[in-house]
Amino acid sequence: MELTEALRRRRMVRSYLPRPVHGEALDRVLRAACSGPSAGFSQGLDLVVLQGPDQTSRLWDASLPPERRPAFPWPALVDAPVVVVVLARPASYTERYSEPDKASTGLGASETAWPVPYWYVDCGVALGLMLLAAVDEGLGAAFFGLFGNEGRVLRALGVPGGHRAVGAMTLGYPAEADRPSSSARRPRRPPEEIIHRGRW
Repeated sequence: MELTEALRRRRMVRSYLPRPVHGEALDRVLRAACSGPSAGFSQGLDLVVLQGPDQTSRLWDASLPPERRPAFPWPALVDAPVVVVVLARPASYTERYSEPDKASTGLGASETAWPVPYWYVDCGVALGLMLLAAVDEGLGAAFFGLFGNEGRVLRALGVPGGHRAVGAMTLGYPAEADRPSSSARRPRRPPEEIIHRGRW
């Protein structure tokens, strides 16, 4: 698929068919995330991949307990055959920027030395690559934040300390009955309004 077509077709999918995502397609989507850039090649990205209800239920039980599911507006999101939890390790960046070729930046001193926390930027790039790779594979995907459930999810998945959960991405074959969120009704800002050439 051409990149322009993947960009045109990309959308957040919240309803999935009960059909597993087989190895090679999933591996290509995950490898897309691993191909992204990272500040100083710090490579502080980790992915926890959950396949099938036995594994995905660990995330849902920690973030959307069964008693809250009847009121959840997208119940079929829980049926996604794959959930990928995207993790950032900020210490990978401070460690890398403490090395001799980066030490003069001062960014190795602490996380607060970074005016922009690039561990989140790099995870965002990885997510974007996975979302496009999913379209290329004929799959649907949606990214969502874990917000107040981050700690519970990290514990449920056995993630070592020092990692932050940027969020999670569902992945699978889209169902025709997919219902977009109310946010999708908002008009997209036109490129002419977003792109400032030469100056603001």
